[in-house]
Amino acid sequence: MWQKSMDLTDMIFELNKGLPSSERFNLIDQMYRCSCSIASNIAEGSGKRTKKHFAEFLSISISSAFELETQLLICKRRKYGDEDLLDKSLKLVVELQKMIFSFKWGIENKN
Repeated sequence: MWQKSMDLTDMIFELNKGLPSSERFNLIDQMYRCSCSIASNIAEGSGKRTKKHFAEFLSISISSAFELETQLLICKRRKYGDEDLLDKSLKLVVELQKMIFSFKWGIENKN
C-alpha cells in the first residue's frame, strides 16, 4: 500500500511537468501536497502505538486520495497533461482508496 502510494507520487510529479505553468501555484502545488500526504500518513500511522491512532492517519490518507482524485478529474476535464499518464494515475488512486479503506476497516474491526 505504501509502495503503491510512492509510485503514485512519482506519477504525479511526472504528470505535473506537463501541466500549464499558470497552474503552478494552484493545481500543481495541491497535487504535490496530496500525493505526498497519502504515503506520508500511511508511514506516520504505521509508527503509532495503537490501532486507533493508525486508523486516524489512514483516514487522512484516504481523504488526500479523494482530494487527489478530484484534482486529476479537473485535469482530465481541462485536458491538462499527458492523457495516458493521467488515466494511469486515476486508476492507481482509485485502487489505493480501496486498499487503504479495506486496511483501515480491518484494523478497526479486528478483535
